[in-house]
Amino acid sequence: MTHDYEDALEYSARWLDLIRMDRFPTEAEGKQIIDESKQNFAEHFNRGWLEYRKSVTEAGDWAAVEWTGSGAIFKDVLGREYLDCLGGYGMMDLGWCHPDVIETVKAQLTRSPMPSQELIDPLRGVLAKLLSTITPGELKYSWFAASGTESIEAAIKIAKLFTGRAAFIVAVKAFHGKTMGSLSMMGKSDYRAPMGPMYAGPVYHVPFGDAEAVERQLEICDKVGIPVAGVLFEPIQGEAGAIVPPDDFWPRIRAATKKYGALLIADEVQTGLGRTGKLWGVEHWNVIPDILSVAKSLGGGVMPVSAVCTTEEIFKPMMYPNPFMHTTTTGGGALACSAAIASIHVTLRERLWEQAAQKGDYLIPKLQEFASQYPQIYEKITGKGLLIGMHFKSPEIGYQVAAGLFKRGVLVAGTLTSAQTIRIEPPLIITKAQIDILLDRLEDTLKTIAVK
Repeated sequence: MTHDYEDALEYSARWLDLIRMDRFPTEAEGKQIIDESKQNFAEHFNRGWLEYRKSVTEAGDWAAVEWTGSGAIFKDVLGREYLDCLGGYGMMDLGWCHPDVIETVKAQLTRSPMPSQELIDPLRGVLAKLLSTITPGELKYSWFAASGTESIEAAIKIAKLFTGRAAFIVAVKAFHGKTMGSLSMMGKSDYRAPMGPMYAGPVYHVPFGDAEAVERQLEICDKVGIPVAGVLFEPIQGEAGAIVPPDDFWPRIRAATKKYGALLIADEVQTGLGRTGKLWGVEHWNVIPDILSVAKSLGGGVMPVSAVCTTEEIFKPMMYPNPFMHTTTTGGGALACSAAIASIHVTLRERLWEQAAQKGDYLIPKLQEFASQYPQIYEKITGKGLLIGMHFKSPEIGYQVAAGLFKRGVLVAGTLTSAQTIRIEPPLIITKAQIDILLDRLEDTLKTIAVK
């Protein structure tokens, strides 16, 4: 089959001009972009995804197609403003287009966007040292990729290499990513079952927050001769609806893993870098894991980057005898590392975990008041800091709330493993005035639903 590339050249040239445009689109241009984007998504990306989104189904005559943003506010291509209380599922801790991160990436872009992979690229070393400085305990070495699921894949490999074991213990309703290894650790059948057989090593699912179940599973595995490589949990379950475990959970499973020689792996992809009111989620319980994964907000909302961090002892099998045991060509590139360095700097400078704690202490009680006021709508409120779950009586009610907020210019979304739960996960830099806007519009939405 022969191809005439002239159409592709013309189409890409037109979009390069739009990308480089230093003004906001006119209304006519904006509507053209909306129509074209809907067509492209339907015919070339994912029609089901398009049909599911409130940005299309609840946006009126013209779908909401995001264009630009600053802080906790973003605008669509027609200039309509939205308050972002989703934060890119935890990616936008610093908000949209944080200037410090943008400027850092721009500076690195003109110098060297990607490494040769053969020479020493300095920023990879800088980021690794920074992470060793700010992570709990003696975590010293880091490996970099682009996404949270890749960091979990690496954590699985490291645990297997170090222990020589294959079994893992994970949680029901857990979410650790969708590549095959991390998907095997997921705790919901919707995403696992259609894919058929998962990771060949035994994976045991236990209720999240049930320390006794973890202890019992470790004991059983030990007795029957199935040694466990790792116990993998989120400090606070994100996709399950901001589920906070009992206070004895993390200390008990830390003690149990040490007793049976299993590694304790903390999936801090969503909770890490301040989201829950501590710099790391495990710090709520003063627990030091053996392996820690971080992603999402690590790139400052500008670049995709993830890391898995561990001790020198545990990392040794990744260095010797074969330092190329687990590699990626593009992961940890210079642009990604520059964004992560800037993101960490801003997080520490602004002490964003303290802001998250303070703002959560303001917001969560007010949401609990709504839950008491509307018992026919709410089940409960969960979470810590600015990782908050609003649990409703049914998925239908949850959708009505999310759709009602979107119509009122506030973006929230449901969770992947708890259909009746809407998460509130705004940028950590959201202001108190903006939180009050959320509360006002949520109250208006609830009043409308209550009279139906």
